[in-house]
Amino acid sequence: MSAGLALFLIDAAMVAILWPLTVWLAATVLGIDPDWLQTALLGVLNLLFQYALGLYRREAVANKYTTLSRIPMVVMLGVAAASFAAIVLGWRLSPALYVMAMCCFATCAILTRLLFRVLHRHSIFRPRLLIIGAGARVWDLLRILRTQGRHFHYVITLVHEENFGPVDSRLADDKSVEIISAGGNIVEVAERLRADQIVVAPDERRGMALDSLISCRAAGYPVYEYMSFLEKEVGRIDIKRLDQSWVLFSSGFETGLVDRALKRILDLVVSFLILFFSLPFLLPAMAAVWLTDRGPIFYRQVRVTQAGRKFQILKLRSMRVNAEANGAVWAAVKDSRITPIGDFLRRTRLDELPQLFNVIKGDMSLVGPRPERPEFIEGLVTQLPLYQERHAVKAGLTGWAQVNYPYGASLDDARSKLSYDLYYVKNFSIFLDVSIILQTLRVVLWPGAGGAR
Repeated sequence: MSAGLALFLIDAAMVAILWPLTVWLAATVLGIDPDWLQTALLGVLNLLFQYALGLYRREAVANKYTTLSRIPMVVMLGVAAASFAAIVLGWRLSPALYVMAMCCFATCAILTRLLFRVLHRHSIFRPRLLIIGAGARVWDLLRILRTQGRHFHYVITLVHEENFGPVDSRLADDKSVEIISAGGNIVEVAERLRADQIVVAPDERRGMALDSLISCRAAGYPVYEYMSFLEKEVGRIDIKRLDQSWVLFSSGFETGLVDRALKRILDLVVSFLILFFSLPFLLPAMAAVWLTDRGPIFYRQVRVTQAGRKFQILKLRSMRVNAEANGAVWAAVKDSRITPIGDFLRRTRLDELPQLFNVIKGDMSLVGPRPERPEFIEGLVTQLPLYQERHAVKAGLTGWAQVNYPYGASLDDARSKLSYDLYYVKNFSIFLDVSIILQTLRVVLWPGAGGAR
């Protein structure tokens, strides 16, 4: 169980206990007659916005200041959404109920995190990993886990034998990691250490005792190969040590007719809803673009989507007219070509809203790898393995890379984003799409708030 999931379950239990108790006490003492359906909706929306605004992500779980700064926004958005739903459904609004909700949910969020930290100090929610190997591959794995893993602490023991190759000097100097020899009996070591998972990651596999690992599987210990474990634990595919045979034989890359139909329905319904509710913001933004320099309001550019098909992407113009008179270049964080109003549109993501028409038309999906320009793809395909495979699905307005990796426009950034895009293509599901759509709210409110899950 990841730290985020554990925190969510504690949050849900806390809200399920304290929120009804708060409402009951208020009804008894203050004489309020609560609508219990509206009361339940308030609790559900509070948990939903905690997820959407990233309170169960690694950076929020590990950093109490990140959590404390976001709790007020979570509480207010949950109450605002419940108020809107009550108006649409014709429910009676009770100001006292909503004030109690804000106080109760803020208290629950703080108490939950205090309880989680107490449990964590006693090594609860710290997975015990038994890793086979102690070479450069394991060093990479530990570095990634410590900065991007679903848990922000692991209890790690390394099992290394001479035939696995030399021990990485950085691991030999790491006092927080124990390196032992199993003597061919990995099951006994796993039992003694009460391992939760076994990860096979030696630099050299020849001579490895597979029968001992099979015994571990038979004894009920989950055994993962390096790439599979990293995919599960970090939510991306390691491009640096990519084994194409693993990509070929591992599960995934399967999208059925029902999945495609549900994805299209989700695209259309959510796109129309966003367009409807964003009109009060989109129309003034269009006027501001035109008033800036009397240039075109919209910007059209050739991008690549599913199966390498080219299409015209539609955006609010954020750069000055003729910004690319000298040819296509990567966009930069502080790009001199961006107009003042364009900078605001980019930071608020308002410039992306016209792409909803691309989604409705069918050129794009709400969720998928961001569409890239053909001029850049030609170079990226030769430098990054499996780059073309991101075009197995439609390009997206938002995506797994966008909610997990901060803005960047370089080859290294493209490599990191590809690791997330391949994960999405390999593990696509309608539930993953919904999760990404919800998490996009966090990226819109706090641009650059990507990073480890």
